[in-house]
Amino acid sequence: MGKSALAQKGDGQQKTSNHYAAVIQSETFKELLRKKRAFILPSSIFFFVFYFTLPILTSYFTVLNQPAFGAITWAWVFAFAQFIMTWGLCILYTKRAAQFDQLVEKIKQETGGRGQ
Repeated sequence: MGKSALAQKGDGQQKTSNHYAAVIQSETFKELLRKKRAFILPSSIFFFVFYFTLPILTSYFTVLNQPAFGAITWAWVFAFAQFIMTWGLCILYTKRAAQFDQLVEKIKQETGGRGQ
């Protein structure tokens, strides 16, 4: 590679670096991060607490061994509820992700849409 090719490569990296700095300093990007964090953190905590409650309760307590409907115990009801909770969180995230995508498009418009 000649000296001019290296200089052009360095200029491209400089432009990319400047573009990245412009993106991360934009208010819309900060809003995107704030909204994602406000959704992902509480929903992840809820998921892990709900998910690990079943093995903890079945291992150390007998509260879920009581019959709920005939021969079906509360442990089975709780286990089935985990599937419902997982699907619910997936649907909720999909809807929320559409809002995140709108913010990403806004960021692209504000910063010239480069770096795709």
